[in-house]
Amino acid sequence: MSKNGILLLDKPGGVGSTRVLGRAKFLLGIRKAGHTGALDPMATGLLPLCFGEATKISGRLLEADKTYRATVRLGETTDTGDADGSILDRRRVPDLDEAGLEPLLESFRGDIEQVPPMYSALKVDGQRLHELARQGREVERKARPVTIHSLELTRLEPPEFDLQVHCSKGTYIRTLTMDIGEMLGCGAHLTALRRLASGPFQLDDAITLDALEDLDLQSRRGFLLPIESAFPGLPRLTLDEIEATHINHGRPVSAGENLPPGPVLLFGPAGLLALGEFQPGGLVRSKRLFHLGE
Repeated sequence: MSKNGILLLDKPGGVGSTRVLGRAKFLLGIRKAGHTGALDPMATGLLPLCFGEATKISGRLLEADKTYRATVRLGETTDTGDADGSILDRRRVPDLDEAGLEPLLESFRGDIEQVPPMYSALKVDGQRLHELARQGREVERKARPVTIHSLELTRLEPPEFDLQVHCSKGTYIRTLTMDIGEMLGCGAHLTALRRLASGPFQLDDAITLDALEDLDLQSRRGFLLPIESAFPGLPRLTLDEIEATHINHGRPVSAGENLPPGPVLLFGPAGLLALGEFQPGGLVRSKRLFHLGE
């Protein structure tokens, strides 16, 4: 049974990503593991977990775009920006319709800048912002560039509405929610958040912790996707035994043709060998080796 791969988990609400990861590690009997972008305790949905050699690509998956479904409540702001926080103020909600909201949503599409919320895992001088926030302290945060690829209104029932957001890594949906509320003049906070996609992975393919617990160990590990599933668009190059040995020892091999520089998946006789890179002159070199043997 392989101990290397990616588990697509449907995270439940009310629990942090680190705790969910710990439970999954126990259920699969694999110590080496990591997640690819935490979800707040309130949030649910797709949480890809990397096990064994797949942890070597967790950083790349952190960089991936994400898609969310968010429920926004207008007229109330909270100290955390979501329903887990304490209400700070209440304001009258203006009359709204889809036509009136569209220009506002358009202003958030594309490249924008966000100020990270105090209740976040970012560190300032070695301390996480949410730890400082719980001490009643607020520190200056620099705005950071993010990209909102799409932002669509999917339900409008004032004072609530739903949004579907496809965004770059590092986007805070709570901040987006609060900014929309301020532009409407009534404030807002997030009442529900569900991650629908992360990079090439979709929530429809995920399994819940409860369902995982009902299976035996072999069946649980059967849900581990191969490492190469994280790179559906990359070219693949199959090497013979001698070429695979060269790659394992850090030596480049001929790709057979002069291809443009860029990443490539390298396969040897035993399967996935490395994440490589095409180099000028028709060579390919390993950038990240995988040791998938039991």
